[in-house]
Amino acid sequence: MASNAPVDVLCMACEDTSCDFKPVKMQRRPVGPEDVLIDMKYCGVCHSDLHVAANHMSGIGMATKYPCVPGHELAGVCIAVGEKVTKVKVGDHVGVGCMVDACLQCKECLAGHEQKCRKMVQTYNMKDWSGRAKSYPEGGHTLGGYTNKMVVHEKFSIVIPKSYPLECAGPVLCSGITMYEPMKTFGVTKDSHVGIVGLGGLGGMGIKLAKALGCKVSAITRSLAKEKMAKDLGADNVVASTDDKSMLANKKSMDLIINTIPSGHNWGAYQGLLKKGGKQVLLGIHSGFAAA
Repeated sequence: MASNAPVDVLCMACEDTSCDFKPVKMQRRPVGPEDVLIDMKYCGVCHSDLHVAANHMSGIGMATKYPCVPGHELAGVCIAVGEKVTKVKVGDHVGVGCMVDACLQCKECLAGHEQKCRKMVQTYNMKDWSGRAKSYPEGGHTLGGYTNKMVVHEKFSIVIPKSYPLECAGPVLCSGITMYEPMKTFGVTKDSHVGIVGLGGLGGMGIKLAKALGCKVSAITRSLAKEKMAKDLGADNVVASTDDKSMLANKKSMDLIINTIPSGHNWGAYQGLLKKGGKQVLLGIHSGFAAA
């Protein structure tokens, strides 16, 4: 039920770019009529969390607000709901991803693309403007999932099936949606050949999702050192990008390439692997991304 009392929470927070995280007692807003209170069980650690905590994003207009409490891969159990909540009930497994508010009225929101809304509020390090992402005391910034409790508007809560392991759910809300979105946008089917460049957290998730969609999947990596790992994840094929024969053998064979490399590199080297009309999606934020 809604309450006038703020929620006492324990967060892992840092005070500056040294990223010296320590447990800190803080408060979240009272549970409102449309809010969900989550008893946190797990939160994944995304590379973005490290960048924000260290203020690496200040150069692109996203200076970090301290104290910084990152985390946008939340998974827990609902322990209270406001009286107007209909989506979630007490006892449900609930997740929160990368955002906690949007305008809900613009073209993007109405199309189900709230992540593209100009008024979107991220789960941490952003200011509320509507009341749906209100901090406590008011006027602060959003605090993420490195915490024992989370208050979120029901619109931005995600009910997790109880059949799905709760400890595995968090990354699906980050790397999972990051890899799934381009596959759906470009219409992959069971007849598609999808290439995944880079075998980190994003790449591994991408291989699994593409296989679940029935695609042929090629892992593209610098050498064959990760071949076993790629095939254990579900890849049908491994392409060594530094081996001319390997690249030639896979020339013009792929419908979609999802490039997860987070640092500057020659992304054009992979274009020859695409069929006519194929697409390469760059996910890493780096100089090559800006040039593209």
